[in-house]
Amino acid sequence: SEVWVKGMYIAEYFYGSYNNHNSRRDRKLLFTKREIDKLKKVNDDVGFTIIPLRLFISEKGYAKLVIGVGRGKKAYDKRQSIKEREDKRSIDRMFKR
Repeated sequence: SEVWVKGMYIAEYFYGSYNNHNSRRDRKLLFTKREIDKLKKVNDDVGFTIIPLRLFISEKGYAKLVIGVGRGKKAYDKRQSIKEREDKRSIDRMFKR
């Protein structure tokens, strides 16, 4: 029924007083019930993760968060990525000499 971001960092207001907000804390996100149900369905699926992509501060002072849904790599994809990264490193080393 509620969506929270844990440990989200928003810098303190520079011109604020001692009464500033805590810069790193859990923050509640405002969603409609339909959006929350959609996120629950995605989160319940195996292998999917909800990821914060971008944070905007509006002129009124509201923080707006763009979220996305991601899927982790399979084992064979990881092996391929590691092999490509190692090949690129070895080529870069050869050109440095």
